[in-house]
Amino acid sequence: MFSVNPPKPPAPAEPEKRIFVNDADWDKIAVHLIGNQKRFRENIIIPRIMGPVHIKSNEEKTIEMVMESCAFKSIMSCVLGYGLGAAIGLFTSSVNPNVASIEKQQTVKEIFREMKTTTLSYAKNFAVVGCVFSAIECSIESYRGKTDWKNGTYAGGMTGGLIGLRAGVKAGLVGAAGFAAFSTAIDYYMHKS
Repeated sequence: MFSVNPPKPPAPAEPEKRIFVNDADWDKIAVHLIGNQKRFRENIIIPRIMGPVHIKSNEEKTIEMVMESCAFKSIMSCVLGYGLGAAIGLFTSSVNPNVASIEKQQTVKEIFREMKTTTLSYAKNFAVVGCVFSAIECSIESYRGKTDWKNGTYAGGMTGGLIGLRAGVKAGLVGAAGFAAFSTAIDYYMHKS
């Protein structure tokens, strides 16, 4: 009844291995589960809900930069002011009665010459006002770094003052106040509607 081989004492239990995870391992696990958060971003990323994402090319950025420059804005305001002034001048000259026509009969050539003079006068004035206002507003906006109603008000005051200053200091102050109020009203109307 005795066995030839005595029973072996039980093997000592191996100590439990504890798994220690350091910070680098946690980072690897997070990158594996979440994904890499380092993305190349050249522009603001718009969520796909808003539509397809379009990353601008260098040519598009260059055109955008030129069109946002103060020089381009001033030139465009000058050209558009010239066109608007010509249209208003043409309308005004066709509606405005000529006092000289009562005394003598005018020819078509004289009427067209007068219309041309009035049209060009209005066109030049509107072009100058548009160019000066746009250049001053863009400069103020660049200096302040903000786009709000104050830029138009300040630019209107300076433009009105410069234009009115040709007639004197009092006219310059009245012109500055009037043009600033008009610019503020137009800005308010454009932003609220």
